Amino acid sequence: MSSVIAARLRSMRYKLPEQIGRLLPYGGIDAGVAAGETMARQGIACSLGYFARDDDPPATVAQQYCRLAEALSGSGFDAIVAIKAPQLGFDEGLVREIADHGLPMVFDAHAQHQAEAIHRLAAGVGAGVALPARWKRSREDAEQLRGARQRVRLVKGEWADPGGDHPDVNAAYLDLVKLLAGRTAPVVIATHDPKLARVSLATLREAGTPAELEQLRGLPRKQTSAIAQELGVPIRIYHAFGPGWWPYALEQALRRPYLPLWALRDMAGT
Repeated sequence: MSSVIAARLRSMRYKLPEQIGRLLPYGGIDAGVAAGETMARQGIACSLGYFARDDDPPATVAQQYCRLAEALSGSGFDAIVAIKAPQLGFDEGLVREIADHGLPMVFDAHAQHQAEAIHRLAAGVGAGVALPARWKRSREDAEQLRGARQRVRLVKGEWADPGGDHPDVNAAYLDLVKLLAGRTAPVVIATHDPKLARVSLATLREAGTPAELEQLRGLPRKQTSAIAQELGVPIRIYHAFGPGWWPYALEQALRRPYLPLWALRDMAGT
């Protein structure tokens, strides 16, 4: 009996973010663009990431991305469209429809078995890509991208390496930074770890590589933003929105219950 109850509780736990998320209000395209405008007035660039529902068809998702890109093309502020290739069904035609609006794009990282398709789509339209430091394959990807004109966003990574993560993800992250230092295309440091941000940004600055600090909406960023300002590095906020945002955010909060304490420590500067 206890095993049955435990199974039901697990099922409820995994369904909870989606069920609650569907009840919460979410911002549409207009709200996303308005958020970008607010950040621009504060001197902060943005990456706008549309989070669709898991059951939305690719054509519907592409239509929303196109609406976003069209709205941003006339906005006049520094904005990048963050693309989730799996929600587009890895359809090259749909990706090109979005690219035709002329906005810079960066593909988010997903599960490792999807990386080849994502990199292929990104290269085809000249879009940037995210490299997870926890993946062993990312070093080879970084070597291939070193001389490319594509933007590279370095993340620790949400999806595990099926062959086993790097035992020291921070060290792997810095290894990628050193490998990419010296390139002429931008390298984006996407971390909320102050020590990692300082070393990474300083390394890129010393090498003359265009660098940015990118921070995710909702996570503590007081200390990391101060470091970027000290080093003269621009800050970009990844602002996620759409019907899939709240289910994702709630899932992350359940997986990482230490986030409120982290936020308090960041506010206190400790």
